[in-house]
Amino acid sequence: MASLLRRALCAGLVTAAVLPAAALAAWPDHPVKLVVPYPPGGATDVIGRIVAQRLSTALGQQVVVDNRGGAGGNIGADVAAKSKPDGYTLLMAAMTSHSTMAKLEKGRISYDLQKDLVPVQVVGYVPLVFIVHPSVPAQNFQQLVSFAKANPKKLTYASSGAGAPQRMAVEMFRVQSGADAIHVPYKGSGPAMTDLIGGQVLMAAETVPAALQQIKSGKVRALAVTTPQRISMLPDVPTVAESGGAAWKDFEVVSTFGVMAPAGTPADVLAKLNTEIGKIMQDPAAKEQFLQQGVYVLPPQTPAQAAERLNAEVGKWARVIDETGVKAD
Repeated sequence: MASLLRRALCAGLVTAAVLPAAALAAWPDHPVKLVVPYPPGGATDVIGRIVAQRLSTALGQQVVVDNRGGAGGNIGADVAAKSKPDGYTLLMAAMTSHSTMAKLEKGRISYDLQKDLVPVQVVGYVPLVFIVHPSVPAQNFQQLVSFAKANPKKLTYASSGAGAPQRMAVEMFRVQSGADAIHVPYKGSGPAMTDLIGGQVLMAAETVPAALQQIKSGKVRALAVTTPQRISMLPDVPTVAESGGAAWKDFEVVSTFGVMAPAGTPADVLAKLNTEIGKIMQDPAAKEQFLQQGVYVLPPQTPAQAAERLNAEVGKWARVIDETGVKAD
């Protein structure tokens, strides 16, 4: 009898010990929410929907997109950062924009990008391209620099917001060239492109997907892409380094996107998400689907590598903001 009792107790202890692991192994046992911190239709939303669709299949549970737009992405990021860290709420992060806002809005946003959220996987990036209205006489990037220097206060440029990569690219151009340019902010790439086509503003450093159709139609002129190498979507457009010369060899601005989770999310859950999203990124059909939306997929990274990428983004844009004196206007 005593032996039976001891065996029963031992069995109970073993069962109790494995319950947490068993519960974790069951993740996910209900739908997962992917917060997109921008309205439907933008790059972050499109990328998020591709990730959600394919991750739903991989996990065997629906991944539901939850658009929480506003405040330059800060509202949605705040929602995700303050969610329960159980693997059931994720953030489709515009990592470059969040990194700039972490500096621009420091003291005004109620979450800490590097403490309250952890990177799961960096998905890819969207390149930018310097474009001008056809009335601008510059035929290449170096001529744009010369035009800007020769015409102080004349060169106006559009951007989709204070902390957007589009603005950061032109601010880097402005500081590095020593030329002046007047910022005209818009609520999104759509209205910015409309006014650029109409000549109300003269220049932009816009994401390639937003500008591609207008470049091909000749309504705007493409001068240089902001990537280290030429890109397949605009193979005939040189890089800033090619067109600008040696002084511009390190110029690079892309908009990076990745999936993040609330800090404290179980390591096993993060590892599983990292693996499954990495598999999606290596799938040829998924790569093509992303590329059709202007997204160049990056090689899969570990959570530690993804964190390094985020920290590098935060550091880079903090330096740029300090150097340029950009304000959150």
